[in-house]
Amino acid sequence: MTTQTTAQKTVAAPAPNTPSGLIGIPANLARALATGGSVLAVISTFLAWTWTSAFPGDLTVYGYPGGLQVLVLVGGALATLFCLASHGVRGLGWLTPAGADAAVKYAVLGTFATVWYTVVSISAELGGVVNLEPGGYLAAAATLIALVGALALPFERPEPDPIDPEAGGWERFTHDTGHALAVLRAAFASGSPRPVRTLPSYAEILIIVAVLAVALTVFTYGIGTEYDELFVGFLITAGFGFSALNRSGLIAHASQISARHQNITVCGAFVAAALFPFTQTDDQYATLGVYILIFATVALGLNIVVGLAGLLDLGYVAFLGVGAYAAALVSGSPSSPFGVHFPFWAAVLVGAAASLVFGVLIGAPTLRLRGDYLAIVTLGFGEIFRIAVNNTDGTSGPDLTNGSNGIASIPDLNILGFDLGVAHDIGGFTIGRFANYFFLMLLITAVVVLVFRRSGDSRIGRAWVAIREDETAALAMGINGFRVKLIAFAVGATLAGLAGTVQAHVTYTVTPEQYLFAGTTPPNSAFLLAAVVLGGMGTIAGPLIGAALLFLIPNKLQFLGDYQLLAFGIALVLLMRFRPEGLIPNRRRRLEFHEEADAPTVLSKTGA
Repeated sequence: MTTQTTAQKTVAAPAPNTPSGLIGIPANLARALATGGSVLAVISTFLAWTWTSAFPGDLTVYGYPGGLQVLVLVGGALATLFCLASHGVRGLGWLTPAGADAAVKYAVLGTFATVWYTVVSISAELGGVVNLEPGGYLAAAATLIALVGALALPFERPEPDPIDPEAGGWERFTHDTGHALAVLRAAFASGSPRPVRTLPSYAEILIIVAVLAVALTVFTYGIGTEYDELFVGFLITAGFGFSALNRSGLIAHASQISARHQNITVCGAFVAAALFPFTQTDDQYATLGVYILIFATVALGLNIVVGLAGLLDLGYVAFLGVGAYAAALVSGSPSSPFGVHFPFWAAVLVGAAASLVFGVLIGAPTLRLRGDYLAIVTLGFGEIFRIAVNNTDGTSGPDLTNGSNGIASIPDLNILGFDLGVAHDIGGFTIGRFANYFFLMLLITAVVVLVFRRSGDSRIGRAWVAIREDETAALAMGINGFRVKLIAFAVGATLAGLAGTVQAHVTYTVTPEQYLFAGTTPPNSAFLLAAVVLGGMGTIAGPLIGAALLFLIPNKLQFLGDYQLLAFGIALVLLMRFRPEGLIPNRRRRLEFHEEADAPTVLSKTGA
């Protein structure tokens, strides 16, 4: 008897590493949805979103975007360009040297968030979605379609970690949650950008100029936002837009090009900053500019102590106060008991020298401590300074600082006959009081940057880095740890005192309450340390950008009232969680937090 057997047909299972998206849509359809939705979002900005001009920005005009529509236009255009690059359109490959999909996701997500924030704000302030015009509905639907398409773009899914078959319910839950988070991170991850090819020098310089022009435009727009809704939308668009550019690899390419022309980049950055007052119609926002520069200069001085030497200083704002009080006492204030009026250069020397002396006096007995013990001592010094100037009022102590009333009516500076307290006409532009101080503070910031760069590249700077990385090993190699740390402490204190001399004249008055450890408004020691860590320790651009953000954002978030610091703190926690190395880290610090990154050929000493 013959037995006939039939082979059972089996369907081949998909390969475990087959790319797929978060949403089960074919890749071609997903790209089409993302592209079409982004284009429709751009078109919607030329339509009316609401029928009344009661909502800030006047979104009732056809054919002319206004207010939050401008941000949606920028985000939608950026998302459209990345989508076209993902389709392989010729001439757009340079936009995505690290791949297009991750950039598309961030750009589309930012546009979606801005549009829906606007729609929700209109509905909440005007009384429901009935106040939306067809443009608002089109924008909301288009960005939702684009988001669905972007989330459906394929990516390499990570393999789940093995789990014990006998694991309990909680262990399985944590395992599945961890794998889901890993998949989500992989969905928004990008590859390594290809190396940027060498271009002619003039072309690379033009690229640097274009990058600086974009940065100046973004900063000017952000600082000039006239109402709360627009600033929140600006934060959303700028944050997701920067992330999209970073994931595309453009930021890495711009960094490589600027690294080839460091001196030109630094000079160009200061030229761009000097153009800021000329972009303003009045002196209102120059006020924020000069305070940002004061805060940034002090943060850069703290970066020498914390970022290069690795010394945790929690009372650094006291050196700013020493310089401000010393300059105020000798600048002709009627509240000063000395009754002298030194010229500007002499007041600057007095303020810087006073901070230097205090830095040496405080550092000499305390710098033999390390870590938390040093932090506690410096915190105590900051509080001692504030209490001392509060008590030297002629009652509790000698009559020196006028106590809690401070030193008031500090006269404006007059440098070589140029009065910084009055407006001047330059080339048809009216430069007001705060713009005058902005230029002066920009010059002082340039001096501080020069000191940071030269000291960081010197033998002392290398010794600072050695102490920061491993003090015991540095001492074993023959480095005089106490001397090196004292120099760092003294240099940092001097730079803070230098900024304090200008602050005294800008604010007209110096009081003890300006120099707290923590408060709602910078500068204070907590905000200064946060600016260094947030921006990127050991770099030049990091503390400058971190200080600008930490001063500008709380100033613009005052509409949150009692919840201002809560929202600000949550934002800092999230940033430190997902980017602990800072916004602009040096290569060494980036490798400390991202071990999977490729090691660079040459490690920078200071990240400058």
